[in-house]
Order: sequence, then structure tokens, then C-alpha cells
Amino acid sequence: MKAKKLLTAALAGLFSIGVMTADLSNTEAATRAELGAIKVSKKGNFKYWEADSQAKKALVDYVKDVTNKSSKNFIPVEDRIAVFDLDGTLMCETAPYYFEWMFYIYHDLNDPNHRATPAARQTAQDILDGIYAHKIPLDLDERERYGQAASFEGMTPEEYKRYAKNYMNSNYVEGLSNLKTGDSFYMPMVEVVSYLNANKFTVYVVSGSERDLLRVLVDGVMDVAPNHIIGTDHSYTTTALEGNRPDRFFLKPDDQIIRGGDLRDLNLQTNKVFAIKREIGKQPVLAFGNSMGDGSMFNYTITNNKYRSAAFVVLCDDTVRELGNEAKAEKMRRTAEQYNWTPISMRDDWSTIYGEGVMPTK
Repeated sequence: MKAKKLLTAALAGLFSIGVMTADLSNTEAATRAELGAIKVSKKGNFKYWEADSQAKKALVDYVKDVTNKSSKNFIPVEDRIAVFDLDGTLMCETAPYYFEWMFYIYHDLNDPNHRATPAARQTAQDILDGIYAHKIPLDLDERERYGQAASFEGMTPEEYKRYAKNYMNSNYVEGLSNLKTGDSFYMPMVEVVSYLNANKFTVYVVSGSERDLLRVLVDGVMDVAPNHIIGTDHSYTTTALEGNRPDRFFLKPDDQIIRGGDLRDLNLQTNKVFAIKREIGKQPVLAFGNSMGDGSMFNYTITNNKYRSAAFVVLCDDTVRELGNEAKAEKMRRTAEQYNWTPISMRDDWSTIYGEGVMPTK
């Protein structure tokens, strides 16, 4: 009980915008601006991968093959589609949980300017307790999704964007030293996105996280267009819509678009495949993820594809520079072997993750 109280108190302090004053002067963690400046050439001048990385070699060999007009595996530019999961694939998901979950919990529990209802606060507290107990049953997962949608109901898209930017630029990752939440992208994977862009692949982010939040997170870090970001959607309404049907409602100039309190399809598991079918309209040739939540997207990408295709899975096996889980990583490695997905080891394939100044604090 005492440990739990200490963790809750620490989290409250962590999430109080403007309260935490970590000294970043001696850290080499990459900032969002530095992440955005990462560029990898068409030939692949990677800096943050180990020279002998087999996963990197597999990717480079693949790209060289399918972009070579003389190769039987050549893929036209318009069909070079690559899809990426976000949490655990492009950025940290373990400190202590998904970015969007911690963002929502902060809003309902710790933001002094937001008055959540007692029921909403209890839901957020239950979810937080579940995170620290390392047990998120299905009903708690569903409560988070709908609690998050209701938490930001009534905000305009611009207000939500400003709020999200303030949060990610003012709060620090728990369990890792000197790392802001908005900076917690994996430098080697930012390189992969840059490399694919240089070779004229069209990159999409396909995540279970909420689409509007994904757009804020990705903006300025990776060259991925806002309309190439696919996530879970929430409802919209207007300040005058009330009970009217939007398909029969005339939007007047003084009526504002605001966020509703409902969710649309959760972009998880096979829903990711359906979303790709609807929004991209083409089968990807490359897929990157980190868990079985991306397995359907992997199999859709590499099964019955008219082009040479590949799937890469990031393993959370680094317990020195990250909050890894070796047992979980080994299980995922075995699954990758079963389905012919290429594993990427955080421990063995990456020369850095966030920069040399970032290390676990516990």
C-alpha cells in the first residue's frame, strides 16, 4: 500500500505541468527538432543501427531490390506503400503505458484546470491502478477508450491540438531519465521512415491511438502527411447541432466544430486491415509493428501480395537502455519465426534508442 501511494504521488508530480524541472543540460536525448532533422539517404546512411544488424540488412536488401527497375521484384512508386504502428514501434509505450492513456489520465486526474466528474475521475483512477498492477482486463480497456473520448468532449480541434502540444512538451516519461513524452520516439525507427521516404515509399501510420492525437505527435518528427495517419476516431459535433442529424444539418458561418463524446471503430487488430482497405485502397508491401495487435496487418501485407513484401516486428528486449521485457520479446520472436516476420531487436540492432543520455531510472 505504501509503495502504491508513493507511485501515485510521483505520478501526480510528474504530470503537473510546469512543476517538474529536470535538468536536461547533460543529456543527449534527441529533441523533437533533432528528431525531425534526421535524414537517411536513398542508399541508407544509417547512424543509429548497429553496423552488423541483420534486420537493417534485410530492410536495405529489400528496398534495393524492389526499387531496382532491372529487378523482377521492382515495385512502381505508386504501389510502394509502407504502414507503421506507433506505440512500441515508433515511440515508447512502456513508461508506464501508452502515450494516449497517460495523456487522458493526466487530464482527468491531475490537470488543475479541468474539473472531471467524480465518476470520470474514478474511471481514470481505476485505469491508473490497472496500469500499475500490470493488469488491463478487457472491460478496463473499453472504459479507457470511452473515458478518453468523453474527457475531451466540447473542445474545438484547435484547443485539443494546443492542449496535446502543451502536455507532450511539458511532461516527462516516467522510468526513463530526462526524456519528454513528446520526444520519446525511437531514433532508429525515425531513420527507417526517412529512408523509405528517400526511396519514394508512401508511409502511413496505422495505430490504435486516436487519430487527432497521432497527428500532433507525428507532426515535425517524421515526414508523414496528416491524411496518411490512420487511427481510432472520435465523434464530432457543432455548437448548434444539438439533436439534429448532421447529414441534414446546415453549418452556418458562426457555428464551431467541437469534439463529441463518442468513439468510432477502434483501430485495433483486424480493424487495422479494414481501415487500410478503406483509406489506402491498396495492399501495403511493408509493415512495421511490435505486437500481436499488429499481426493481422502483418499477415495482410505479406499474404497473396502481387509484389515482394515484408513485415518487421520490433522486440522489447532491451532492459539496459529501455524498460524492456525479455520474456515478452522472446515470445514475440517465436511468433515472428512462425509467421515469417522479420524481428528487430532493440538490444542487438540499435546503437541507441533515444540518445545516450537516456537510461532507466529504476
